[in-house]
Amino acid sequence: MAAVEAGRARSRRGMAATAGSPRLPAWCGPLWGLLLAVLAAGSCQGNSVERKIYIPLNKTAPCVRLLNATHQIGCQSSISGDTGVIHVVEKEEDLNWVLADGPHPPYMILLDGNLFNRSVLMQLKGTSRVSGLAVSIAKPNPPQGFSPGLKCPNDGFGVYSKDYGPQYAHCNTTVWNPLGSGISYEDFDFPVFLLEDANETQVIKQCYQDHNVPRDGSGPEYPLCAMQLFSHMHAVTSTVTCMRRNSIQNTFSINPETVCDPLLDYNVWSTLQPINSSGKVDREKEVIIVATRIDSHSFFWNIAPGAESAVSSFVTHLAAAEALHKASDVHLLQRNVMFTFFQGVRAAASLHPHGMLNQVREKNGSVLWMHTDPVSWMNESVQTQVRNLLDILSDSSVGANVTLREVGYSQPLPPSSFQRFLRARHIPGVVLTDHQAAFQNRYYQSMYDTPENIRMQYPEGLSPEETLEYVTDTAKSLAEVATVVARALYRLAGGANNTSAIQADPKTVTRMLYGFLIKMNNSWFQSIIKPDLKGILGDVPQHYVAVSSPVNTTYLVQYVLANLTGTVVNLTKEECMNPDKAPNTEKELYDYAWVQGSLEPNSTTRVPYCVRSTVHLTKALSPAFELRQWGSTEYSTWTESRWKEIRARIFLVASKELEIITLVVADVLFSIPRDPGAVAY
Repeated sequence: MAAVEAGRARSRRGMAATAGSPRLPAWCGPLWGLLLAVLAAGSCQGNSVERKIYIPLNKTAPCVRLLNATHQIGCQSSISGDTGVIHVVEKEEDLNWVLADGPHPPYMILLDGNLFNRSVLMQLKGTSRVSGLAVSIAKPNPPQGFSPGLKCPNDGFGVYSKDYGPQYAHCNTTVWNPLGSGISYEDFDFPVFLLEDANETQVIKQCYQDHNVPRDGSGPEYPLCAMQLFSHMHAVTSTVTCMRRNSIQNTFSINPETVCDPLLDYNVWSTLQPINSSGKVDREKEVIIVATRIDSHSFFWNIAPGAESAVSSFVTHLAAAEALHKASDVHLLQRNVMFTFFQGVRAAASLHPHGMLNQVREKNGSVLWMHTDPVSWMNESVQTQVRNLLDILSDSSVGANVTLREVGYSQPLPPSSFQRFLRARHIPGVVLTDHQAAFQNRYYQSMYDTPENIRMQYPEGLSPEETLEYVTDTAKSLAEVATVVARALYRLAGGANNTSAIQADPKTVTRMLYGFLIKMNNSWFQSIIKPDLKGILGDVPQHYVAVSSPVNTTYLVQYVLANLTGTVVNLTKEECMNPDKAPNTEKELYDYAWVQGSLEPNSTTRVPYCVRSTVHLTKALSPAFELRQWGSTEYSTWTESRWKEIRARIFLVASKELEIITLVVADVLFSIPRDPGAVAY
């Protein structure tokens, strides 16, 4: 009965489903002989035959399931994967074949990236004629823009509500992301995969052209080209449900199986003057906080380049930190400055520092906009302090190639972590952006928020090392913004000297942009990290916040900040890694890191050294999970489902009946361990 059960386990939409059949169909007779032959063949040929049946698609990214206190969103396949005949959709009229005319449902759609929008997806949702979707990347980026996020980002988790500025709640006065389709927050009961490799996309199209193209308006004949997608998710319903299941498993099971995990990472922070990282700051001492985000998001798992929405902001922030640390009288400043880099801002994790927040995004032309909160502005004390912030920021831009303008007091704050600060208390703050009202970014929270979106351009023919060092126009622009921010921070911290010498370095900015957006595994990043972290330097940077932490972006922001603001100290490797063993290290104030260093000329040997800095990590986990308030409406409750496997493959099916044999036999073969010493091709 193993073969029957395998058939019953097939997809509810897949063409191989036989659930509900009380007896074996007549055509299943040969299947037993075939299965016996396969099993008798044993492990020596299993993988080889499986490879001949299928063409695997190795460069894909799935849409996965996320959950919050009340809902589940995202996508999944059935437990055994979903299968369908491939149909290429390059214009909207092609959907008619899938939804009505085609004689071989269910269909796996290969969708042109320019058609990946809410209108098309909602047509596919809920029909039994569609078993899955593979999306090709649009090149060039869709000119009309593409944002799968919400029109009102972070709605319900910002400061504006029925109790605080109700006239501004739910984007009543300003729709921040007008291109937002909201598809990232829909729940799809079929798998959706992104095809990252143009060559694999072409293989699928060629298979379709050879076998599946309708002829003279009638359906194609077998054999047909089919696709199977695996992305079954373990968690269902909501965070409340999945975390309760986790708790029950951990309490009563010998081998507990976790079904979901909270979105989790680490925030990076440092201070201009060292403070005891395990103690409390004196309440009488004023601290200026300058903050930004380092995470991004998109519809597809771990495909979040975030060039404009995240990277341009935190790179500017890092450059400003370096410029301020180089000021000659920085040790004499009356107020401390805290640089903070928040992870999980997309998930609305709650954070409660105090002081001023100043978020910088990529410069639009030569204008940046200063946003303030119209509600706290009505408080006379707060208004006076905010007015001072605005005046200092404006004065700091004099002589720079950046103009700062006030938005006015009738518009609410844009989505930013500063709103979370205001939920705790009225504090003076300004948010700097590249937009007066709606976002300028047409690819917010999407896979198209790439270096091209911030106009990063390089001459042809440069080597990787030359590209790393080439100062782009984008780097020059962001360095100008960082200069203004650093000068303003100097003044706010009590600096009285002329600020003309405070200057962000365009070379530093261009290195960071290259490393965080194009190639993490470069010579500069290699030189500034610990030897045991060199494995984090993948080729293609991503800034997706997930459940395994810290992610490589967090580590790299930590070590870039230490490199730009720390000090090289004369300690041995043992002393650096164990500062307790060295005198006067003040380890409660400083962090020490033994980093790889640069390569010696014409050598493969590195020159490591010890860096002392005030850079630290703190866990970025919503209080909802620490308090076990999984249904909280106050704190973020986002979790990510676990899954067993993610894979995609195509194959030819000679007939509907033989497809079931192919799938069952190949899966049996796939499960047979192969003897590494006996490979047959």
